[in-house]
Amino acid sequence: MLPSREEILRSAIFKTSRSGGKGGQNVNKVSSKVELVFDIENFVYFTDEEKALLKVKLQGRLDNEGLIHIVSQEDRSQLLNKEKTIIKLIDLLKKALTVQKKRKPTKIPKGVIEKRLKNKASTAEKKKNRKITDF
Repeated sequence: MLPSREEILRSAIFKTSRSGGKGGQNVNKVSSKVELVFDIENFVYFTDEEKALLKVKLQGRLDNEGLIHIVSQEDRSQLLNKEKTIIKLIDLLKKALTVQKKRKPTKIPKGVIEKRLKNKASTAEKKKNRKITDF
C-alpha cells in the first residue's frame, strides 16, 4: 500500500543548494536545487515485506546507508523543484511496490502449428521444383 503525500513529507528530508543552468543572476543568489532524502528502513508506514521488496527493486538507487536521493533542479523555483522530487519519489515507490503477475504458459493452437507446417512444406516444394533434373 502506498503512503499518502503527507506521510512521505513527514519523514523525508529536503536539502537545498544553488543550481546551475537557466536563471542568470538568479542562479547565483537563490537556492533552487532541491534534494529529497528518503529512508526506507525508518519509515514506519511500510511493512517488513514491503521494505524488503523496495530494497531489492531499488537496489541501484540506494546509497550505502540505504537512503534514496532524488534531485530536481529543472525549474527556477525551489517550490516547484520540491514538488517534482515528491512526485518522482511517489512514482518510484509505486513502481517498486507493484508485483507483476506470474505468466501462465499457454499451448500453441493447432491451427497455428498446421499453418506453419503447410508454409514450410510449400517452401520446400518451391525449392524442389527449382532443381534441374536430367531425364
